[in-house]
Amino acid sequence: MNGADTAFVLISAALVMLMTPGLAFFYGGMVRVKSALNMLMMSMSALAVVSVLWVLYGYSLTFGDDIGGGLLGNFDHIGLKGITADTLTGGKEGIPVFAFALFQLMFAVITPALMSGALADRVKFSSWTLFIALWVSVVYFPIAHWVWQSDGWLFKLGVIDFAGGTAVHINAGIGGLAAVLVVGKRIGFKKDPMRPHSLPLVVLGAGLLWFGWFGFNAGSALAANGTAAIMAFNTQIATAAAMIGWLAYERIRHGAFTTLGAASGAVAGLVAITPSGAAVNPFGALLIGVVAGAVCSWAVSLKYKLGYDDSLDVVGVHLVGGLIGTLLVGVLAINGVGGLDQLGKQAVGAFSVMAYSFVVTWILAKLVDKTIGFRASEDDETSGVDMAFHAESAYDFSALGGSPSGRSSVPADIAGAATNKKVDA
Repeated sequence: MNGADTAFVLISAALVMLMTPGLAFFYGGMVRVKSALNMLMMSMSALAVVSVLWVLYGYSLTFGDDIGGGLLGNFDHIGLKGITADTLTGGKEGIPVFAFALFQLMFAVITPALMSGALADRVKFSSWTLFIALWVSVVYFPIAHWVWQSDGWLFKLGVIDFAGGTAVHINAGIGGLAAVLVVGKRIGFKKDPMRPHSLPLVVLGAGLLWFGWFGFNAGSALAANGTAAIMAFNTQIATAAAMIGWLAYERIRHGAFTTLGAASGAVAGLVAITPSGAAVNPFGALLIGVVAGAVCSWAVSLKYKLGYDDSLDVVGVHLVGGLIGTLLVGVLAINGVGGLDQLGKQAVGAFSVMAYSFVVTWILAKLVDKTIGFRASEDDETSGVDMAFHAESAYDFSALGGSPSGRSSVPADIAGAATNKKVDA
């Protein structure tokens, strides 16, 4: 066992785990008060559901030997059968398979959590947990096998996806769009104000994501080496450039530099550098970052033009950012890797994942909707899914008295929960 590499991968796994509660804060601050706890729970529930499934069959389907066509792993490691503390990756010197399995588990956890932002405010919690169990089983595990297992068909094709541009971000982004088309728009979409209730929470979440992403990206080297170092460096550079790109576009287009834009721009840069950071130099990382920031800033407005209600811009940030990073690596990769041939391979990888994920996710969402119902009732959505499904609210205003003006200091959507009126904070 290589002790240094093992420690590096275990620490990276812990950093990636931290990204899921970071995402919960990021998304939780972006929704209205009456949905804040539900948004946290939609992210955090993935930690429980996916962890159990990963042990039962997820690891085996993803990293087991291929059963044919590079599409899916076998069932040899059901329940992690055959793996012990002394089982190593890489032959005589490597890391324990348990360390690798833990690291990859955290990727499987955060991918469906990313989708949750697209469906904020309006789905039943029980239906969501069933949906993500089905989704990781039928969508994520096979796609991760395609991309990262040595006998997966995209791996053998030569598609570059160092840390998850296709398997994580394009997959979650297009899956979120498919689910949104089944579930439908929020009540009041494009009519009522649906502003973030806590921008400080958004910034906190973005900071935790940025921090954890060093484990996500550099840890994918699976060794404490130069590849991990350049990946970590490019992660920082691309994220910084994307924040500037987003804010510049926002200032030109809307006349202001917003806090939400800064946080969203950072996430867009993190997404875009994920597949490409180990294959480009720092100048390439700058280009990828600034392009992702500006283009994703533009892309988030498409939902109003095209009429799909992606609540927290999963499509505009993760699908578009993932496509930018996955395709640009074919143009900007160094050491003779880039070129039209590589660009073609990257396109095959990106669009095959998009097609499979969209179709299968739509079918799964439709199945859940037609059986137990995916959408919350109109009354529950209007009064707030926090009280409806969790019997709690994010903030306790009961101890607050009236304001000096005599007006209530309780936010309108909390007050509305008692009167069941259609209101928004």
